[in-house]
Amino acid sequence: MARPDKAAAVAELTEDFRTATATYLTEYRGLTVTSMKQLRRSLGADTKYAVVKNTLTKIAAKDAGVEITDDLLTGPSALAFVKGDPIDAARNLKNFQKENPLLIIKGGIYEGKLVSAAEIMKLADLESREVLLAKLAGAMKGSLAKAARVFDALRIKMEAVSGPVSGNAEAGVPPVAAATEEVAVIEAPEVTPEVTEEVVAEVAVVTEAVADDAVAEVPAQDANTPETPAE
Repeated sequence: MARPDKAAAVAELTEDFRTATATYLTEYRGLTVTSMKQLRRSLGADTKYAVVKNTLTKIAAKDAGVEITDDLLTGPSALAFVKGDPIDAARNLKNFQKENPLLIIKGGIYEGKLVSAAEIMKLADLESREVLLAKLAGAMKGSLAKAARVFDALRIKMEAVSGPVSGNAEAGVPPVAAATEEVAVIEAPEVTPEVTEEVVAEVAVVTEAVADDAVAEVPAQDANTPETPAE
């Protein structure tokens, strides 16, 4: 490769390293041209999969401030520069490898840290950001609906004790103030300790349930998060 071409190639690789959300190094020896095309399609438009000389990869990684050990630069290498979701890309690589065992996943860079092939496989088993956000939204929606039902039930309970809660428009008294006045003039026998304790207990139970649901319905990922190798 001529010197100007080499410099251009290194500059392009350096930019790929800097802008990628993750970079996975693979060995493609034994894969056919057709298989390589299938792999590129499976990775999607957000991932650039390119066959690169190890010497150029090493220079570009250094220029980009990325650490790549020599053991990852053995054999013919192809790099997947991920511009989208690293978890989706890891999953696509893993799925392709199941059908094409000749593809070897050697390791890579994730969140600026060097990760092993085993850690990339753990990433592949995680749920994508879109799935987690959808589950979180569903959990929040369910919790809000439950809270609304609770407040409706409490309103009905209070109206059963003190009558409908409404304001006095003519007197300029807002509903909240009117409700406070109505509760204040309730005769002692109508608001029993049992009613008060029941309302307080119901609020406490439902509040705890709503909080638990919001957490329980979104699975924790910490247990599967790849451990960063010791420096």
